[in-house]
Amino acid sequence: MTAVAALSKSEQAYAWIGSRIAAHTFGPGYRLVLGPIAEELGMSVVPVREAIRRLEAEGLVTFERNVGARVTLVDESEYAHTMETLGLVEGAATALSAPLLDEEALAAAEEVNDRMARLLDHFDAHTFTTLNRQFHSVLFEPCPNPHLLELVHRGWSRLSGIRDSTFAYVPGRATHSVEEHAQILDLIRSGAEPLEIELAARNHRWRTKDAFLDALHNRPRHAPGGES
Repeated sequence: MTAVAALSKSEQAYAWIGSRIAAHTFGPGYRLVLGPIAEELGMSVVPVREAIRRLEAEGLVTFERNVGARVTLVDESEYAHTMETLGLVEGAATALSAPLLDEEALAAAEEVNDRMARLLDHFDAHTFTTLNRQFHSVLFEPCPNPHLLELVHRGWSRLSGIRDSTFAYVPGRATHSVEEHAQILDLIRSGAEPLEIELAARNHRWRTKDAFLDALHNRPRHAPGGES
């Protein structure tokens, strides 16, 4: 019974901290102090520590000697390399998938994009990111090349380990993203050349990368331990 209760509290702490990292309430470099978090959640520090260790295993939290747990800083090089590679492989996978996408699949992608558009007025970066992945999944999952598809999946997994949501940093990019999604769908519907579809999907990914890195370079610095 005690173990179950402890697990339940650990799960609660994991969800609570994770949601704040995703929403950017706890930004990169934010110091996660056990005591205040435990007090906020009305539990001991033990399940909080377990939750933070789990987030560390997922790459969202980093432990530093003499400092403790911090939200992982964005590694610019790793992010840029991942986005560049993902743009290449996802663009190719989308182009190969295009002839296999029927109107039902395209309508499903369009419906997801419409939901993303409706979020723009009351923006929720985490939900927008989840829908963004759903949209792209519709377009690349039918890819007949399993090796290429595996590389796409690997890129998405690596990206989520670096940063849950680019759009938390650059919410203004979300509007352009929705517009570019519509353009990609139009290209597929019109039977555009595979290379044109591939370049549209690739450049869509790379524009997001550029917007994120620009925002990262221009963001104000905060004192250690504070929100960012």
